[in-house]
Amino acid sequence: MFENCSKKNYNFLVFTDLDGTLLDHENYSFESALPAINALKKKNIPIIFCTSKTRTEIEKIQLQLHNTHPFISENGGAIFIPKGYFSYTFHFTREDSDYFIIELGTPYNKLRKVLNQMSILLPGKLRGFGDLTTQEVADLCGFSLSQAILAKKREYDEPFILEDGSAEDVLQEIASHSSLQINRGGRFYHLIGNNDKGKAVLLLKELYKRKSEYLKTIALGDSLNDLPMLKVVDYPILVQKPDGSYDSSVKLNNLILASGGGPSGWCEAILKLLNKL
Repeated sequence: MFENCSKKNYNFLVFTDLDGTLLDHENYSFESALPAINALKKKNIPIIFCTSKTRTEIEKIQLQLHNTHPFISENGGAIFIPKGYFSYTFHFTREDSDYFIIELGTPYNKLRKVLNQMSILLPGKLRGFGDLTTQEVADLCGFSLSQAILAKKREYDEPFILEDGSAEDVLQEIASHSSLQINRGGRFYHLIGNNDKGKAVLLLKELYKRKSEYLKTIALGDSLNDLPMLKVVDYPILVQKPDGSYDSSVKLNNLILASGGGPSGWCEAILKLLNKL
């Protein structure tokens, strides 16, 4: 699984956002991050994706990077742990042929029902992924049609476009009445349940701690959506936006600011941190 990799006998975990962080904001390439990815692999440090992407989207990237570690989908909606990954038993919600799955999110059909109620209040100004065609999702995200098909396979998170930003507070109130919440990501707003990236990271971290008490965690993100994850790790890293700025809504006393954005900023920040550990 993972082994001692520092002079202090600590084990490390790297949790990372994907879009705009490990993946380029425009072309979704991770090429610039490969030197750091390979350095982590050599040190047996798990790279754990923690993203708004769906299971099927993540699985494609896992294959491309030959990454066999657990992953967290749809803003902490679920944790997917490959069967046989941990040698000990643990509580899970359900299983399929490949994974033990810990579900923390709200079923997609409930999210759609509440989003439909919101859209009645804002006719023509609010559209979720479930309202968009595959082509529209592809155009909005810069995806191929095959990528857009995977992105629409939602289970625990409904991304949506809001053309009236002044309505955000009203929508938050509607969401809270249904025990839901709205988060802002890099491209979209997200309607989700009582889950976030931080809760999923903490739960997965506890499973790793059963293997090694001496554990340090690293996380990388680029937006407010990543703040819950950044809050609960030892080394929180914020990468730049495409325009070279940082998300001003992400505030932490111990926040590490990467000197670049996307996969190149990710790479430099990881290599710099590894040299210090």
